Amino acid sequence: MNVQVEKQENNMAVLTIEIDADTFEKAIDKAYRANRGRINVPGFRKGKAPRQMIEKIYGAGIFYEDAANDVIDETYGDAAEQSGEDIVSMPEIKVTQIESKKPLIYTATVALRPPVKLGKYKGIKVDKIDDTVTDEELDKEIDRQRGLNARSIDVTDRPVRDGDTVTLDFEGFVDGKAFEGGKGENYPLTIGSGSFIPGFEEKLIGAEIDQPVDVEVTFPEDYHEESLKGKPAVFKCVVHGIREKELPELNDDFASDVSEFETLKEYKEDTKKKLSEKKRADAEKEREDKVVEEIVADSEMELPEAMIESNIDMMIRDYAMQLRYQGLSLEQYLQYSGQTVESLRDQMRPNVIKRLKSALVLKEIAGKEGLTLSDDDFEEVLKKQAEDYKMDLEDLKKRLSKSQLKEMRENAEIEKAVKFILEQVKEKK
Repeated sequence: MNVQVEKQENNMAVLTIEIDADTFEKAIDKAYRANRGRINVPGFRKGKAPRQMIEKIYGAGIFYEDAANDVIDETYGDAAEQSGEDIVSMPEIKVTQIESKKPLIYTATVALRPPVKLGKYKGIKVDKIDDTVTDEELDKEIDRQRGLNARSIDVTDRPVRDGDTVTLDFEGFVDGKAFEGGKGENYPLTIGSGSFIPGFEEKLIGAEIDQPVDVEVTFPEDYHEESLKGKPAVFKCVVHGIREKELPELNDDFASDVSEFETLKEYKEDTKKKLSEKKRADAEKEREDKVVEEIVADSEMELPEAMIESNIDMMIRDYAMQLRYQGLSLEQYLQYSGQTVESLRDQMRPNVIKRLKSALVLKEIAGKEGLTLSDDDFEEVLKKQAEDYKMDLEDLKKRLSKSQLKEMRENAEIEKAVKFILEQVKEKK
């Protein structure tokens, strides 16, 4: 394999990759064997026609595409490594020579890691962390725990209040006509949850059991159903049941029920301690984000568009996988949310750019300060990963690709860079 690199503007490059004729010929033969069972040739049983006969009838290039795809999949990773370039995007592949008995030549247009001109990254001034827990914050957390442990009781002697859960029949009308998806029976709805369109739940407050009530609302301008955007609507509703939360009494019994402590005093002290720890952890994460943002803002770099787009592609794929775990396809999610792939990409773009810039800056700091990992250090990172996944270390190494190992190493170096800059910060007086 021969690889040539041509640098271009805006941190782009074209790799010209030449694969020897013998390797490509074997790929053509592999494609023939994989596809011959699906090709009809007069005078031969399916799957028995010689390659030369199929090529004579259907053209010499009938197996070229499958063969080229196979060769490119097998060789691009090694070619990228052989180039010696720090590639930060998926390749845009173009085959420039494809013919039997000749080398296969293809190009890969890629983005290269852009140079970073660092600004100030030492001695960044930050606010002092305040992890003090106020009485109000403590009371709010304990009330939240009481709410989680509340029991739900039926109410028959009063109308609907904020916070109640009602059992509801409803049907919606726009311009006097019922619309699709606007009807429900025995629907459970918690007033104040924000589950329905703005204004709907609030207008149920005061409704009596089994007494019809008309709820007039206007659909938001950004509603996912195009035909309902901005339209005034009337929902004819009947509340059939009301349930309210009955909070447990705040005493020693409550403390022993929800914790390992026997007294309310001990429970409150422990809750306050945990809130303080959480406040500190949240403040430290916020401090880290602000410090990195300040360093990025003071640094200079030019992100190649291909780098941004490749990372958006990866984010879209990850998001689609998360949706599949929830039983949804990406197409279904887009339909329900009233979005398109393009609008989703636009929504993701600012976060991708922010993340890429942060990673580039931190990687540059790691290199400048000698925070790169030795092979022994990286071995320790892999050992920890193997322990986390309860895997044998060697099995983990076999499962990880070169690109995954490279990414893990870079992430570990970035973590070292974050730790380094946080050690350099100064608290404001």
